[in-house]
Amino acid sequence: MSPAEASLREANRRFYDPMWTDVRLVGPEHFNTWPLVSALAARRGLRLEVGPGLRPRLPIEGTCFVDMSAPAVGKLRARGAHALIGLVSALPFPDRTFQLVCALDIVEHVDDEDGALSELARVAAPGAALLLSVPLHPAQWTAFDDLVGHCRRYEPDRLVAKLAEHGFAIEQSAPYGMKPASSRLLDLGMWWLTHRREQAMWWYGHVFMPLAVRFQKKLQLAPGVVETGNVDEILVVCRRRDR
Repeated sequence: MSPAEASLREANRRFYDPMWTDVRLVGPEHFNTWPLVSALAARRGLRLEVGPGLRPRLPIEGTCFVDMSAPAVGKLRARGAHALIGLVSALPFPDRTFQLVCALDIVEHVDDEDGALSELARVAAPGAALLLSVPLHPAQWTAFDDLVGHCRRYEPDRLVAKLAEHGFAIEQSAPYGMKPASSRLLDLGMWWLTHRREQAMWWYGHVFMPLAVRFQKKLQLAPGVVETGNVDEILVVCRRRDR
């Protein structure tokens, strides 16, 4: 294991393992991505979701899941999912396996972004759809990015170019994410996560995350790349081109 992979595992263990240990799995039908996912999943072919935690977006039945959190994988399996412990940088599948690949809030956590995108491209069949979400605008970096283990934020043009390098063309996109809009609320959450971590993780997993799911806005998809000036995070629907 490389030093970068070891660091990623440790960051995950400290932040996500405690959260996934104490919360229940929320089915994909509860998220605003469900109409999009339902349409894409209706097509024939194998599906893969990387790093779902206990908030999977693809249908549990018939999807392969890979996550580096043992508590998350255990609970996914308890619901009947085909779930494996693994890294986005070393996916345990043959080339060109999947017709639908999903990696939401994943690539920004990986030091080797090219390694991660290369693996997503490798396991995607020609013509496959990729659902990807990342935070935008490096100038908007906050202590929250450090806390949750982000390695980067993306400028929109760089995201488009980086995906193209790995054979993906963006077809649609939408503003995305459930980060609090209020900076005061975010600062309060940061204080609790820093000074009262165990209590904060309980409130986050049992109260604030369920509320965010309940009151999330409808996903507003548009062709190409949406206007990103006031967008903190973006979801893109890409198509795998056979190079």
